[in-house]
Amino acid sequence: MIYNTLHNRWLRLVAAVAGELIAAAAMNLFIVPLHLYSGGAMGVCQLVRTLLVTHLGLNFGATDVAGILYFLVNIPILLFAYKNLGKVLVGKTIICTFSYSLFYSIIPIPSTPIVDDYLTACLLGGILTGVGSGIVLTCGGSGGGLDVIGLCLSKRGSSFTVGKFSLTFNVFLYTACLILFSPEIAIYSVIYNFFTSMVLDRMHQQNVSVMALIFTHEDEHVLGQFIMEKLGRGVTYWKGTGAYTGKDVHVLCVSLSKYEIEELLHAVHSIDPHAFFTVQEGVRVYGNFRRKLD
Repeated sequence: MIYNTLHNRWLRLVAAVAGELIAAAAMNLFIVPLHLYSGGAMGVCQLVRTLLVTHLGLNFGATDVAGILYFLVNIPILLFAYKNLGKVLVGKTIICTFSYSLFYSIIPIPSTPIVDDYLTACLLGGILTGVGSGIVLTCGGSGGGLDVIGLCLSKRGSSFTVGKFSLTFNVFLYTACLILFSPEIAIYSVIYNFFTSMVLDRMHQQNVSVMALIFTHEDEHVLGQFIMEKLGRGVTYWKGTGAYTGKDVHVLCVSLSKYEIEELLHAVHSIDPHAFFTVQEGVRVYGNFRRKLD
C-alpha cells in the first residue's frame, strides 16, 4: 500500500494535502492556543498578525489572518522557485500552500489550551508538524515558505538541509520574538521549532543519500538496465564468489536516495526473489549525482 501511494501521482498529491492538514491541525490545537510562534514564513506572518492586532487595533474576527498572509507571501517565493524547481513541483506547492492556508484558517482554535504544559505542547505540536510537513516533502510537494528556498539550495548541492536552513532563519525570527514578547514565549517557540525541524529532516527522504549493494544469481544486465532507465541512476556491477557455496554471484552497487529504496527493493524481488541487498545510510556523494525533488 505504501509503495503504491508513493508512486501514484494522484495518491501522492492526496497524501501531501493530508500532510498539510496534520501540520495545520498541530499548529492550531497545540501551539497557537499558547500564543507561541511557528518558524519560517508562517512565523513571520503570525508575528505581523499580532502586531496588527495589538499595535494597530485591527480586528479580524474569528479568522486568523496569518493564514491569508502566508499565502500572499508565497507568491513571490513561488515565482522565484519556478526557474529552479520547475512547473511540476511549483504546481504541487501551490496546491499544498493553498491547502495549508485554508486548513490553518478554518480549523478552530481552542479557547483554552488542550495541553497546559508548554513543553508537552511543544513536543506534541513539533512532532505532528514535522510528520505532516515531512509527508508533504516525501510526496514530492512543499508547504511553501522556507521549504521552497531550502529545496532550491538542496537541488544546487548546498550543505544546508531543509531543516537546517529553517533553523538558521529562525534564529533571527525568534530574536525578534524575544525582544517583542516575554522570554518564555520565545524560548518555547524555539523548542517547538527544534522538534519540528528534527522530525522534518528524518521524514524528508528524497535527498538522503544511501548506497545499496545487490547480490543476485540472475542476469545483472536486466536489473542494471532497470536502475538506469527507471530510477535514472548509474550502476556498477562485478562478479563475486560465495565463500560457502563457491558459486558465482553478481554484485551491483548503486548510490541513490532513501526515497527510491522501496522501488529498488520491489524491482529486485520481482527479477530475483532470492536476491538480497545491503543498504548503507549517511553516505556522502560527490560529483555527478542527480538530486530529485519531485
